[in-house]
Amino acid sequence: MIGSLNIGTPKIMGRRDFGKKLVGGFALGKVFSDGLDRSIYQKLAAWDKQNVDQEAPDGAYWDFITNQYMFEPGLIMMNNGTAGAMPRVVFDILTEYFRIQAANPFKCYSTFDAYREEARVRAAQFIGALPEEVTLLRNTTEGLTIVAYGLDMKPGDEVLMSNLEHPSGIFPWKLREKRYGIKIKEVTINTPPRNKDEILTAIRDGITPRTKVILISHAVYKTGLITPLKEICQLAKDRGVLVCADGAHCIGMLNLNMRDLGVDFYANSGYKWLGAPTGTGIFYVKKELQKDLWPNIVEADWENPAVGALKYSYVGRIADPLPIALGEAIHFQTNIGKMRIERRIKTLAAYLKEEAAKISNVKVLTPNDPELSGGLTVLALEGMKNDQFANYMLEKYNLVIARTFNEKNAIRVCTHIFISFKQIDTLLEGLKAVYGKK
Repeated sequence: MIGSLNIGTPKIMGRRDFGKKLVGGFALGKVFSDGLDRSIYQKLAAWDKQNVDQEAPDGAYWDFITNQYMFEPGLIMMNNGTAGAMPRVVFDILTEYFRIQAANPFKCYSTFDAYREEARVRAAQFIGALPEEVTLLRNTTEGLTIVAYGLDMKPGDEVLMSNLEHPSGIFPWKLREKRYGIKIKEVTINTPPRNKDEILTAIRDGITPRTKVILISHAVYKTGLITPLKEICQLAKDRGVLVCADGAHCIGMLNLNMRDLGVDFYANSGYKWLGAPTGTGIFYVKKELQKDLWPNIVEADWENPAVGALKYSYVGRIADPLPIALGEAIHFQTNIGKMRIERRIKTLAAYLKEEAAKISNVKVLTPNDPELSGGLTVLALEGMKNDQFANYMLEKYNLVIARTFNEKNAIRVCTHIFISFKQIDTLLEGLKAVYGKK
């Protein structure tokens, strides 16, 4: 199997005890494009070597990483959960290949296919899957829709989902329910849940003899919860139920390994935490299940088993520079290290949750448990509407956050690798100014 990349649960550091060493060196990979300046990776290797014993998450190494992103001066971007920042090296690949396409369209069908295929193989390795189990799509929604429309189901068959799912996951099944008579059953997961067992009990109790599929968000977009996907997949397997995971926020945030998770279908977007352009996504279909999942759009060879998961991405000619740039984004994060990235993200989030919990009229809705949380932190606010507070932070500090679209008056904060503790303190300063008094 290509890419068994899961190397354990990351250790989360509190700000007071950041004496633990940040390890996670890397080996330089194959150059993805020979036509551009690739010195960034030599420089990255040098910085890694110099700072492998760095004791604090902030410092020269992460300053160097942050400087690879193309931020406007002074912008603090804490909403990559909607659309994330792109490293310059990825942007350069994207624009270079659009330039090549404009100057010589012949290359679209003479050479671009090979680069796109290399990106797909990289994607498979990055998420711990076989190449034949992965294809490149445009976003998470597309992958979730393929599963919703592609499985054989009879009227009365059930799809189990939580109350926390994204509309892009819910409504393809709603359409099928209305058109073909399947049934959707919803179970409640509390915000925040007390522990992992509470989530598993809700899922287990919701399964009936008619349940065929579980739709579950790996990272919940409106609460920041990381669901125990591996355990959910195991209990589903024991009952003969398939699992489709919405992983929109997970690639580039978590150290993913599809085979370790045991998931059947997994869809995600490359433009949130991975740093790829918008219009990019990765779709995983377990090899053993590809015979059971129909594609929505087909070409001549769709019935050839050797095509594998590629049959799910037949949409005609696409903008080839997009998946090529996706491959470069994967290369960039691979050189930093997936475990190092997850550890950095979760350490920043842990500090934010700890300090925000001390502020009057602010309630942390994201679990403190690092197994049940990642880089999305959701804070419920009292006294000021969330959109007003988001506008206040943008106008006063040039700091971007998202408001949540649910019954909670909450904001969503993303702590990616380019965010610093100083920038988190800026957000906390704004929260204290508005909500610090009872």
